Amino acid sequence: MQHDFLLIGIDGGATKVNGWSLRILEEGRAFALGEVNVTKSYREFEGYIENFQPIDLNRQLSEWEERKIIPTELEQRQAHCYITAAVEAIFQIARQSQAERVLVGIGMPGIKTADKRGIAVLKNGPRMIDYADQIENKLRRLGIQMVTPIAEIGSDAYYCGIGEEYASEGYFRGVTNSYYLGGGTGAADALKLAGKVIPLDETKGWFVKTWEMSDGEGHSVERYVSSRGIQAIYGDLIGKTVDELGAASIYPPQIYRLALQGDSAAQATFAKVTFYLAKLLFERITSLYAGWQGLFEFINPNRPAPANNHKYQRIVFDNIIIGQRLGDLLLEARGDKILWEPFTRQMTDFICQSPVLDDTALNYYCPGGLFNLELIKISRLREAPALGAGIDAYLNWRKVNHA
Repeated sequence: MQHDFLLIGIDGGATKVNGWSLRILEEGRAFALGEVNVTKSYREFEGYIENFQPIDLNRQLSEWEERKIIPTELEQRQAHCYITAAVEAIFQIARQSQAERVLVGIGMPGIKTADKRGIAVLKNGPRMIDYADQIENKLRRLGIQMVTPIAEIGSDAYYCGIGEEYASEGYFRGVTNSYYLGGGTGAADALKLAGKVIPLDETKGWFVKTWEMSDGEGHSVERYVSSRGIQAIYGDLIGKTVDELGAASIYPPQIYRLALQGDSAAQATFAKVTFYLAKLLFERITSLYAGWQGLFEFINPNRPAPANNHKYQRIVFDNIIIGQRLGDLLLEARGDKILWEPFTRQMTDFICQSPVLDDTALNYYCPGGLFNLELIKISRLREAPALGAGIDAYLNWRKVNHA
């Protein structure tokens, strides 16, 4: 079916927005990236605050819970750059595609406002409670006609799952139960259970997002599976900031290669990464099978305790997907002694020593007493969030219009 509009997906992150035109391959069932890609860095725009410090996370959470969110002047200045970047990306994609009418989906990290069109809590950036309104108003002034208002600012993590479900090469396709961990600037969690990609708001009573969990030393578990976090671990060990490492082009792939060359700080970094990656995946396995087991503390000490029972118990994952830059790292490290073998040993130890996994689960995850690495799938779908954002917008539009 031909449509008189261009479908666009926007993936918003901590430093930039990444936008793509999308193609509909099978009506409502399969999608692919189009030909036009526009990336806009927030720092490109006037007023960007280079060393912006987000409001304390606990204060953000408190104001969100009390429904009394008042962004500061500095947040509003920074938000202007975030919003302008999204507008420019959409505008340029539309113009390059010679399209006047667009259907737009946007994914952003953070907790959304009650109407799902703003951002109420953002760990690494400004709160933007009127995000969608501002984008729509600016696009209208630029002469871009939107088929329908932005239905919601979705979770970039959920959109990773939607991308994996609807892209022809996605690893959610053809399985019933799966977990996706994307390690980019931050960590993205997605779940497919009983054949459906589940928004994590529906499972928050028992499934805890990676960024919410603490290592017990004040750091989010996100630190150990995200690109910026791995940089920070290495930087702490050698007395360098993340910005200094970035200026020297030292990112996780370079740190990994330093570890292979015998750099002790790099090896210590990946010892932490392998331990917490394995512990995180083990937590996912046990929480699905037997409910929350208290393997981690929480960044927010006031977070309600998760349940140790839920309707999906006694289920195993058909696969576990590792995506984005963390997936690239694991792919490069497959079979090595720095990342892959230690990760395998840790997974085996955690699972075989678990008091809550019965023989059925043990034999499934560790046949012959060794973790089944065939369950780990490395996603090459780097644009899953942008793809998922556009797909979700289309599915919402289609539901309303019965197309």
